[in-house]
Amino acid sequence: MQKIKWKNSAALLLAAFVWGVAFVAQSVGMDYVEPFTFNGIRCLIGSLVLLPCIFFFDRFKTSEEKEAVKSSRKTLWIGGILCGAILFVATNAQQIGIQYTSAGKAGFITALYIVFVPIIGIFLKKKCSWNVWVSVVIAVIGFYLLCVKDGLSLSKGDLWVLVCALVFPFHIWTVNHFAPMVDGVRLSCIQFLVCGILSGICMFFTETPDIGNILQAWMPLLYAGVLSCGLGYTLQIVGQKDFNPTIASLLMSFESVFSVLAGWVLLGQALSTREIFGCVLIFAGVILAQIPMKTGQKE
Repeated sequence: MQKIKWKNSAALLLAAFVWGVAFVAQSVGMDYVEPFTFNGIRCLIGSLVLLPCIFFFDRFKTSEEKEAVKSSRKTLWIGGILCGAILFVATNAQQIGIQYTSAGKAGFITALYIVFVPIIGIFLKKKCSWNVWVSVVIAVIGFYLLCVKDGLSLSKGDLWVLVCALVFPFHIWTVNHFAPMVDGVRLSCIQFLVCGILSGICMFFTETPDIGNILQAWMPLLYAGVLSCGLGYTLQIVGQKDFNPTIASLLMSFESVFSVLAGWVLLGQALSTREIFGCVLIFAGVILAQIPMKTGQKE
């Protein structure tokens, strides 16, 4: 049995907490600015915040590691641009959806990405165990109870956040491909820069940014930029170092639980009994999907 690494677990749970509360910041931010404006500014802030982190971590790199960073610059920029473009689609779909649904709902629907990740892996010739398929059924039932009202109708916000949950797994697989080849913090910095620039372009073409409204949204923007993008990602990097990835993803999935609790405590967004049961089923599906099972495929 793997020895529990409490420092790693604490870092990942704190990252999940930061990301969960970020749903509230994103929801409040929509009272002042529009989606592309919010994401454009928050991602550029996140990119800037990671710059000192890069210099800090570089101080502890060996000469061989520094040389490896230099030799992988082309791969780094290709990976950063691809990750940033996918993140642009996912985060803005989520941000648009948050305008029309609660922070708690957005958190739980977004959590479905953990179920979709292994499904996409099938097309990459990665076998799935039986528990993944069972988790999909459980999560879909939970999603129905949480979001579907008056027959088969879905709210516009729920559908937009579901788009985020469907797109984000592609971001995870892209990061999975490039992260072993490049410096992780640099990859994150570039992806936030790309996402911020693309969001900014859409902001000027589809929205009417107002400096007064942006200043009024300073607190949600700083939280989402500094803590969610900057601190949250750094905690993930520290927490996942020499740590079981299955346990790590399970700990980070508590983001959805923290989003509901934050929405309830900070925004007073109550859920009905039906919606709470839906949340429980979705989270059960998320957990079940992370339990390692034999697939008949050699690791």
